Amino acid sequence: MDRKIGQRIIVVGTTGAGKTTVAQALSQRLGYPHIELDAMYWGPNWTPAPADVFRQAVAQALSGAVWVADGNYGRARDVIWARADTLVWLDYALPVILWRLLRRALERIITQEELWGGNRETWRGQFLSRDSLFLWALTSHPRFSREYPVLLAQPESAHLSVARLRSPGATREWLAGL
Repeated sequence: MDRKIGQRIIVVGTTGAGKTTVAQALSQRLGYPHIELDAMYWGPNWTPAPADVFRQAVAQALSGAVWVADGNYGRARDVIWARADTLVWLDYALPVILWRLLRRALERIITQEELWGGNRETWRGQFLSRDSLFLWALTSHPRFSREYPVLLAQPESAHLSVARLRSPGATREWLAGL
């Protein structure tokens, strides 16, 4: 694992891994602005931004000299990864992710926490919908495990300093060592 941390950091991982939490911690520790890609992607009623609008918003948001961003948006990965100099991959075991996702979903449902675009998570949306984040985690986790090593081995990713963190404990240790 590369311990070098740069000035433009992207935090990736399966939904529920803690990307935003880690990005916020990095932002606070380093004094860099935090950019939450979900906030640019999701509009009211869980309406996704059109691809061209999203890509333009991401490019604009990441035009600064320093930032910490979080999210796995393949439709803008080329823009994000090209601009980043550090990639932090929260590559946790699926049971860890599902447990964290369950805790987060229940908390958001109970508190009716307002998310991006005025959206809120619902019991039905999380547990009875084909758009459930649990289903997304089950399908995206193995895909990321296959795709990210291949993507990171590509010449266009050679500039990235990569921290692949495989457990919450490893992440805490890595953050403490910065």
